[in-house]
Amino acid sequence: MESNDKAGIAIAQPKTDAERSQVAHRCQGVLEMSMPVLVDSIDDKVGRMYSGMPDRFYIVDKNGAIVFKSARGPFGFRVGEMEQALAMTLIEDMPKPTPRKADAPTRPPISSDRKPTTSLPTKN
Repeated sequence: MESNDKAGIAIAQPKTDAERSQVAHRCQGVLEMSMPVLVDSIDDKVGRMYSGMPDRFYIVDKNGAIVFKSARGPFGFRVGEMEQALAMTLIEDMPKPTPRKADAPTRPPISSDRKPTTSLPTKN
């Protein structure tokens, strides 16, 4: 690709899984990526299953369910939509608060020497 040649990052198309992994790990190092990089097999099985060409973003929840699938990129990316889906996924994955017993009663106890009123007073 001409733009890659100009940038000095021309890389021959890998022909084996091992070559593809080497290219991916080189890219990870050059770009100083801190997240894991997953590499599809040379037959592009996963890419075809997820319709990932040219680019596509997915959010997968902790149970492995796809909770967000972007439009094809880069022009179809809607960062705000993805951000909202990610926030909702993280909120849903948060542990639910455990109800705790109150340390003190919220109302003072009713005195036992008073009788309850059976009717409301009227205005005179």
